[in-house]
Parts: sequence; C-alpha cells; structure tokens
Amino acid sequence: MRLSAYDLVIFDCDGVLVDSERLTVVEESRMLTELGWPMAPDEVVSRFMGRSLASEVAEIADHLGQDAADRFEAELVPRLNAIFDAELTAIVGVPELLAQLAARGVPTCVASSGLPEGIRHKLDITGLRDHFGERISSAVEVEHGKPAPDLFLLAASRMGADPRRTAVLEDSVHGVTAGVAAGMTVFGYGGGLADAGELAAAGAVVFDAMAELGEVRNQAG
Repeated sequence: MRLSAYDLVIFDCDGVLVDSERLTVVEESRMLTELGWPMAPDEVVSRFMGRSLASEVAEIADHLGQDAADRFEAELVPRLNAIFDAELTAIVGVPELLAQLAARGVPTCVASSGLPEGIRHKLDITGLRDHFGERISSAVEVEHGKPAPDLFLLAASRMGADPRRTAVLEDSVHGVTAGVAAGMTVFGYGGGLADAGELAAAGAVVFDAMAELGEVRNQAG
C-alpha cells in the first residue's frame, strides 16, 4: 500500500528525517566511556536508540549513580548541537518524499523521543522545518515514551487521524514496537543503524531507501 493511501503519515525525526543517529551514537558512546561505562556505538544503538533522554538518564543513574547521570544530561545536548550545526544533513530522499506527499495532499507530522527544542533545531538546520511547522509531538508530552504507543497516539489525535489509517516511519526497534502497539502500519527504515531483520521481527514493513516508499506495500493487506 502506498503512503498516499493513508490518512496520516507520522515521521520519527532522528534517523528518519535527519541523519543524526550516526552522529549521536558515537558521541554518546564517547561520553558514557568517559563517565566509566564503556559502551561501543552498536551497543548504544541496541540499548538506547529510539528511547527518550529521560529513560536513558534514569538507566545511567542506576548504573553509574546520579552525579554521572546529571553530568551526562547537562553535557549531551550542547555537545550534540555543536556537532549537528557542523555536520547534520537530511536523510537522502526525504525532501523529495515530503514534497510528493504534500502534492498528494497527505497530512504529515513528526513524533520523536527528542526534546521539542532539539527536534525543531534539527529540522531548521536541514531545511525541513517549513514542511512541518508546529506539527511536532515529543516524548516529554506523554507519560510513557517509546516503546509504549502513547507518543504516536498523541500525534494521531492532534491530527484527527484514526490510528488504523495512519502510517509511521521509524528506524528503531523501540519505535516500531510503539507504532505497532498504537495499531498503526509501521514502515521500518533499513538504511539506518538498526538491523533490518530486527525491525521486521518487531512488526515493520522494511524498506532501504526513501525512494522505495511509493512502491512499498502493506503486508497485512
């Protein structure tokens, strides 16, 4: 089923709209190692990618103590912002896909585990903010972030869309799990950091490039 057949398309931000995950996991790996929890980038992907900063900080506090968690939380965003300002780009094919959906009159919005100001900043840097305006939902606005369905349900409610008629674009297992739990069709971006097989196992229709989405069909029918 083509994306244009849905009443709403929800985009995750990091790793789906903007190529920030590759930069983020390297910096988080560096910071965690500095704090005394050696962690390779691929472990950061499996443990934290797709989750909210609050849940990550809580796990760091459990492992390293509150002081280390507080330092991580205070330093992460400024360090990442400096990297994003210098290096962040949109995912290849995203501007074209957004233009195509707009031309077909398909409503779109963003639902991300990131902080609201961070989401907007990344969209501004990559020139995608004009497409979405204020149609942005953040995990800080719900009680339970991904892998719970709350964030996607909030986004659909704000857009007046039936979850069963909503498509989600995700790049993490936690995000796919959230979208499936919300009763939505989830398209999993296999061109990112997460294992494509794991995305499929979590319930996603996997694709490898944004240009494919016009041809991806809903396996459920």
